[in-house]
Amino acid sequence: MPALSDSTNSRLLVDNAEAERRLREAEDRLREAMDELHRRQRTAACGDSPPCDHADDSCVANAIGNLCQSFLLSYGVRVGIGILLRGFKLARGKSYSSLLDLKQLVSEKDLIVREEACRIGLLFGGFTGSYHALRCLLRKRRKKETPMNAILAGSIAGLSILALDDSNRRRTLALYLLARVAQCAYNSAKSKNKFHLWGSHWRHGDSLLFSLACAQVMYAFVMRPESLPKSYKDFIQKTGPVAAPVYKAVKDNCRGRPVDVASILAYLNSRRKSSNVKLGEFPSIIPCSVIHPDTTSCLAHNAKAASATFRKTFPLYFSLTFVPFAVLHLQKFMDTPARACWLAVKGAVQSTSFLSAFVGIFQAVICLHRKIASADHKLVYWVAGALSGLSILLEKKTRRGELALYVLPRAGESWWNILVKRHLLPDVKNAEVALFCACMGGIMYYLEHEPDTMAPFLRGLIRRFLTSRISNPGPSSSLTASYAYLHNFEATNKPKVEDNQQDGTPTSKQYNLESIPGL
Repeated sequence: MPALSDSTNSRLLVDNAEAERRLREAEDRLREAMDELHRRQRTAACGDSPPCDHADDSCVANAIGNLCQSFLLSYGVRVGIGILLRGFKLARGKSYSSLLDLKQLVSEKDLIVREEACRIGLLFGGFTGSYHALRCLLRKRRKKETPMNAILAGSIAGLSILALDDSNRRRTLALYLLARVAQCAYNSAKSKNKFHLWGSHWRHGDSLLFSLACAQVMYAFVMRPESLPKSYKDFIQKTGPVAAPVYKAVKDNCRGRPVDVASILAYLNSRRKSSNVKLGEFPSIIPCSVIHPDTTSCLAHNAKAASATFRKTFPLYFSLTFVPFAVLHLQKFMDTPARACWLAVKGAVQSTSFLSAFVGIFQAVICLHRKIASADHKLVYWVAGALSGLSILLEKKTRRGELALYVLPRAGESWWNILVKRHLLPDVKNAEVALFCACMGGIMYYLEHEPDTMAPFLRGLIRRFLTSRISNPGPSSSLTASYAYLHNFEATNKPKVEDNQQDGTPTSKQYNLESIPGL
């Protein structure tokens, strides 16, 4: 009797499995039939051209709608960041009552973000609107949908970079996208077993890349500051604890030039420490008493530098973590505001700790060199930058590659400017615009045809600005309820992935200063 029961149960299980398989086959056939009906309806409406993905809107209305939506999103992100930073500034000055005074919080005198926010909005909005318009135009003119359509549309729409009037910012964005296109190309070749870079499987390969990029950036900051963008150079200067006249004296000393003793003495007089320092025009090395005149202890100076960096940069990191998530994912923020704030604080603390450790290690290496050596050398600052880059180990593993690809274009830009100054590369006017357009063509190709080769954060961010109507077309409202049923069936049977990592949608943890270049 037990044997009969077991065989009956086995037969029932087999029958249930067979019934479920047939049901799924029927679902698949019905889905294919509805997709074919949908395609035929849209093809009939478009004639011989491939159907567009906005069946309910005209091409012009779709392009304008996407332009306006992207403009408002990017404009809102930039203004929100400015307001939050202004609030932190007022709170730091212990002017808590002024936080409720809109005149002090958002006045044009103190919150100068209107022009910059408009330019950023025109950059993102102009690209989005023109890209959709060009895609529709190419479909109708060429009467076919090919990868070349995405490349051409992305390249031409890349002219929206002209909304930025600063060539340094254009170059920074162009080099950033160049690094991203190279990443996509490598991932594509690797997935097809065409190319594999030695060492790419290393566990800390991203940290090594970050350290090498930081070495070039910090070397350029000390020895060739003119090769870095002014905004980036000013950010490093404000973040670090060493004054600008001291860096200039170090550079002149390493290159065998006379040191401007007058400016050094003026700086020391402002710090009331001039009586303890004796400095000539050609010293063998700039001593620690000039680098940190406020204290004689190098250890105390480094600890103070790290803590000061944390206090100065936490408001910025928090703003760039919290505001983009609140604007781009308003519904999620409204559902769980407390969790969103907690994630923003947690991410900001982690990233600020990383930057604080970076500054502390860089200063520690410089002070250590002065303890064991009597002469300075420019290579010291390259090594100091490489060692300080190891602070990236404080960051999450998933963000280290993002940070490396953010700093790498800065290092490349420095090399570019140095080679141009040495006349080893031609100084082509608006070369950064052409590079940006070419890179946007490549980015849009990989987004449309090989999305798995892109980093999840970048893929989700671009799709967010391009809107889901194009990247993820949904069912047409003119179809029957069967299509909606199939759509819901797929949604209920799709496995959930924490923090929306399956489709690449960025979470609040991922928004940070390094994640949004140009803002």
